[in-house]
Amino acid sequence: MASYSSICCLLFVFMLVSCTRGESPYRFFNWNVTYGDIYPLGVKQQGILINGQFPGPSIEAVTNDNLIISVFNALDEPFLISWNGVQQRRNSWQDGVYGTNCPIPPGKNFTYVLQVKDQIGSYFYFPSLAFHKAAGGYGGIKIASRPLIPVPFDPPAGDFTILAGDWYKKNHTDLKAILDSGSDLPFPDGLVINGRGSNANTFTVDQGKTYRFRISNVGISTSINFRIQGHKMLLVEVEGTHTLQNTYDSLDIHLGQSYSVLVRADQPPQGYYIVISTRFTSQVLSATSVLHYSNSAGSVSGPPPGGPTTQIDWSLEQARSLRRNLTASGPRPNPQGSYHYGLINTTHTIRLHNTAPTINGKQRYAVNSVSFIPADTPLKLADYFKIPGVFSVGSIPDNPTGGGAYLQTSVMAADFRGFAEVVFENPEDTLQSWHIDGHNFFAVGMDGGEWTPASRLTYNLRDTISRCTVQVYPKSWTAVYVPLDNVGMWNIRSENWARQYLGQQFYLRVYSSANSWRDEYPIPSNALLCGRAVGHRT
Repeated sequence: MASYSSICCLLFVFMLVSCTRGESPYRFFNWNVTYGDIYPLGVKQQGILINGQFPGPSIEAVTNDNLIISVFNALDEPFLISWNGVQQRRNSWQDGVYGTNCPIPPGKNFTYVLQVKDQIGSYFYFPSLAFHKAAGGYGGIKIASRPLIPVPFDPPAGDFTILAGDWYKKNHTDLKAILDSGSDLPFPDGLVINGRGSNANTFTVDQGKTYRFRISNVGISTSINFRIQGHKMLLVEVEGTHTLQNTYDSLDIHLGQSYSVLVRADQPPQGYYIVISTRFTSQVLSATSVLHYSNSAGSVSGPPPGGPTTQIDWSLEQARSLRRNLTASGPRPNPQGSYHYGLINTTHTIRLHNTAPTINGKQRYAVNSVSFIPADTPLKLADYFKIPGVFSVGSIPDNPTGGGAYLQTSVMAADFRGFAEVVFENPEDTLQSWHIDGHNFFAVGMDGGEWTPASRLTYNLRDTISRCTVQVYPKSWTAVYVPLDNVGMWNIRSENWARQYLGQQFYLRVYSSANSWRDEYPIPSNALLCGRAVGHRT
């Protein structure tokens, strides 16, 4: 367990840095991570609980709050938590993936010290090691605007978090063993909403009032469609960006993505189905919850409303309809449209081409022919302590090579304050979902076929949304602009957890030669050391 003095020293340094910018509030959390019996699909399973809960406790914060999260690992295996969408400004030390952090050993504690700097919106946390994500251990994150920052809609009467996704009846250890044997995962057994199957959750509303629903796809293998029987949804936020307030009957939400909608309880008082269903799958799975009007004694009736199934063009057009609200304030009082991303010259282009090769007789997944394998030491620690032989910068090309796939601890170089064009190219028949840690990016274009330089003529250079997770449709491409404004070692990964586990990921080393606290915080005094970092001093 980290010593009391180390934690106090760490907090003192963090508070000292915070004071130079004006003090922001501190929120303290104590989490105990255990195994426990759960029944998401009616079958007893071993799940991962946080403080006895599945899903875990929600984190509610305000822009710039400091979060002090003490995690005690009561499992019998190492554990880490990562924070999907929280940018960790200047602080990849707290990102909670194996490339940046040593795992928390069984029976030990680690205290994350992070700040939700210049962020608002809806996100989630999840366990990042091995295949723990398939056992639960996830929870919602809400970051509210500061009191004096205008929000482009009236305060809702209630704020609901929906953590939805696919689920397997097999324990996470069995799923991991399937992948380790060289096989692919079977089709999921069902879908869950907030850790439970159909009709196990009820969301009660008052007739005539408006409610906010924050929906995240926390699954490991499938996109979902979300809808509420008889009700329209007004989209207001996507992963920290206030959107143009378009109305939708249903929304496609891909792996790792988060959306916020406003729903007005303007229908006759009764119960209505809340439905999720799989997208782009030959077999369609679904799960339901209930939207219950408080002045109704009735329940839901009739079949749940159907939704789209395999239609790609429908989903692509919906994705293109997501636009940034240019006049709304973001985390700061200046309008979101004051950042003219389309007028900035890109410093370089990165093309990322996913494939599904067989290597050494086993199923793997690769990016630009490189299938990632973890090193024996977290890359961030190896970089900081200058430990040779752990990784090489440039060990993954920034364009497809067309060569045979191979195993490598892949790290790509990037310069601080660059402005990268990243093109995700998907030649496969399955939808891909990509996430970049530490950054939001502008999703400027997506289309079918192969990307060429002429594809830039179709880019939205005015009002596309800024987000951290984006989909790439089958045999299609998606282009994003990434401001490389956050020094650190950052994971770029598939949100399909089997693909991520079997190599469809790498790390982007955003480097500044200044070695200044203005660019990056120093190594935490309580940093866990493992591998070849053991014996070094923080």
